Amino acid sequence: MTEIELIKQWLKYAFNDLFVAKKCLAMRPKQTEIACYHCQQSAEKALKGSLLFHKIEPPRTHNLIQLCQMCMDCDAGFTGILNSCAELNSFSTIPRYPDEAAPDESIAKSAISDAQKVYDFCAKKITK
Repeated sequence: MTEIELIKQWLKYAFNDLFVAKKCLAMRPKQTEIACYHCQQSAEKALKGSLLFHKIEPPRTHNLIQLCQMCMDCDAGFTGILNSCAELNSFSTIPRYPDEAAPDESIAKSAISDAQKVYDFCAKKITK
């Protein structure tokens, strides 16, 4: 697989996670915790694709703030999505267990909005 093919695969996986997150809110009952998890995953994959685009091997981390800051070192424009990354950051681990409260629908909708913002920004940068 070429470098550009790998970058496009990261974006495809990011798109698919965002797609699944949106579908989770269309289900009955709504699957808000799964939606939020996939939003975090979408942002993570989009950022890792962006790092590869800038010739940086992405670290094995789920920390969106760290990944976004690494992207900011290459392109200051990533500052514009840092807040969205911070909002999504906690969804990689919580709530993923039955004894934790699931996010409500408004939180899930906000997570989808943040993930869409991160995905759109990264995709635009990569496909220029």
